Amino acid sequence: MKKTLVFCLTFLFVGSLSALALAADAAVTVAALDTISTIAQSAALAIAVGVLGPALAQGITLYGTTTSIARNPEAAGTLRTCMLMGLAIIESLAIYALVIALLLLYSFSFNDQLLKLIS
Repeated sequence: MKKTLVFCLTFLFVGSLSALALAADAAVTVAALDTISTIAQSAALAIAVGVLGPALAQGITLYGTTTSIARNPEAAGTLRTCMLMGLAIIESLAIYALVIALLLLYSFSFNDQLLKLIS
């Protein structure tokens, strides 16, 4: 857990400093890189937070199902079916977070900003 937190904080820190490190043309390049960096960080945060809830819910669901099957093995078929339906619904929440992150990344036109960076 601690290594993951350090990795995420380092990633965010380096990502925020990349705009200053790669700035070749002072005002235009830094502004374009800041915009791209901010959008990329927002997408990363959206997917990270959006996946946290479904991951916890899936763990709790699997724990409850395995405990119930251990107590009552005859009901394993019914419990397994209900568990798989619940997991599919929970997984859809993570897919929604992915869609939001992709919308953040691709809804803005990067072509103009990238052309300014290249030229």
